[in-house]
Amino acid sequence: MKFVIQRVTHASVRVDSEVIGTIEKGFLVLIGISQTDNRETADSLVKKMTGLRIFEDENGKTNLSLKDVDGSLLLISQFTLYANCKKGNRPSFIEAGEPKMAEELYEYIIAECKKQVPNVQRGSFGADMKVELCNDGPFTIILES
Repeated sequence: MKFVIQRVTHASVRVDSEVIGTIEKGFLVLIGISQTDNRETADSLVKKMTGLRIFEDENGKTNLSLKDVDGSLLLISQFTLYANCKKGNRPSFIEAGEPKMAEELYEYIIAECKKQVPNVQRGSFGADMKVELCNDGPFTIILES
């Protein structure tokens, strides 16, 4: 499992020109799920992500968590995080999770995040999405299982 976490001042996602999720200060998280991932993997990464202290405190130190700043989450599934480009020019996605399993885990991740963060927005699994964001910093962290 991979989480690409971007600290943002705002972010949104559109499907068919309609905004389906939008946040202000918080994390835009691109979520890649592999064939071998499970709920335990998700629990570990959700715990780590929600505890990350990457917002600045009054002294300019990255010492505050999402909860400390009343931040929000925008969670976007992105199987292309498992692109393998080692051979040729066309990526292979054989390491990405099978869609039914990946969608179930994506929904599980959303539900677990909602237990910890008051405002959790989401993309649409498998849809053609347009994601907009203002990366704050820029600050991007990759968590991998």
